[in-house]
Amino acid sequence: MSYGQGGSQSQWDPWKPNSEQSRNSGGSGQTPDWAALAEASEARNRRRRLLFVGGGLLATVGIGAAVAMAVVSANGDNNASGGPATQLPGTSALPSESATGPSFAPTTAPPPLDPKDFISSAKKDTAPLSTDTLFPGTQLTMGKTVYKKGPTDDAKNCATAAQGTLVKALTDNDCTRLLRVTYSQGGVAVTVGIAVFDTEAQALKAKSETDKKSIIKPLSGSGVKAFCTGAVCRSTTNSYGRYAYFTLTGFTNGTSVTNKDTAAFRAGDDLAEFSFQQIRRRGETQASAAANQ
Repeated sequence: MSYGQGGSQSQWDPWKPNSEQSRNSGGSGQTPDWAALAEASEARNRRRRLLFVGGGLLATVGIGAAVAMAVVSANGDNNASGGPATQLPGTSALPSESATGPSFAPTTAPPPLDPKDFISSAKKDTAPLSTDTLFPGTQLTMGKTVYKKGPTDDAKNCATAAQGTLVKALTDNDCTRLLRVTYSQGGVAVTVGIAVFDTEAQALKAKSETDKKSIIKPLSGSGVKAFCTGAVCRSTTNSYGRYAYFTLTGFTNGTSVTNKDTAAFRAGDDLAEFSFQQIRRRGETQASAAANQ
C-alpha cells in the first residue's frame, strides 16, 4: 500500500522487525493510514489461525503415523523371528493369578483313629473295665423290647464261669477275665458272658476252638429263676477285638428251647448284638479321647 503522492516509497509492516515507516522523498512526515493498518493486521491474524489449525492436523496425522510405524516396526520384529505379525503369547506364557498370590504347602488331614485298634490289645485298651461299664443301668431296651437286668459276675478264673468244651478253649488261650450278666423278659432269660484276652489273635483262636458244647454257665438270682439246668438251651459264640462273647438263652419255667421259639431266639440275638455294641463303644470312646489329646 502506498502513502502520499510521488517519490520513492518503502512499505512499513508494524508486525515485521526492522521494518521502517514509509517517508516521502522530501523527508517530510506523513500520518499513517490507521484503518488500512488494522485491516492488514486482521488479515494476518486470520492467516495465523489457519496455520495453527493446519499445524494441529498435521501434528495429529504425524502422531498417528508414528504409532502406525511403531506397530509396523513391532510386527516387523515378530516377522523377523519367524512368527506371524499378529501372533500373541499362549496362555501358558501369560502370568496366572497364582503367580502373584501367596502359595501354601499342600496339607492332608491325618487319618481318623480306628476304634478297633484300641480294643485289639491290652496295651492300648486301658479304659476301666467292669460289669458296670459293660452292662450299665437296671434294664436294657432293644427296639421295642425291654429286658430287666438281673445278677452280674466278674470271674478272674475264666474256667469257673464256663462249662463243656468252652473251659478248654478259654484256658488254652489265656483268658484273663469272664464277665457275666443275666437279662430276662416274659419268661425268657439270657446270660451274657464276655471273655477278655490280651490280644485279638487269642480271642479269635479261642472262638475257633469252640463247638456246640462250648457254653457259659447260666447266672440266676436277683429275681431271675434258675434256667438251663437240664433243659435244652440256645447258645451263641462270637468275638470282636480282644474279646469273645457268648450267650445262653432258656426258659425260666424249665422247658427246652426249640426252633419254633422265636421269642427265645430274638432275645439271644438282642443280647449278642448288645454285647458287640458295648465292646465297640469301648473302642470308639478311647479313640475319641486319644484324638482330642
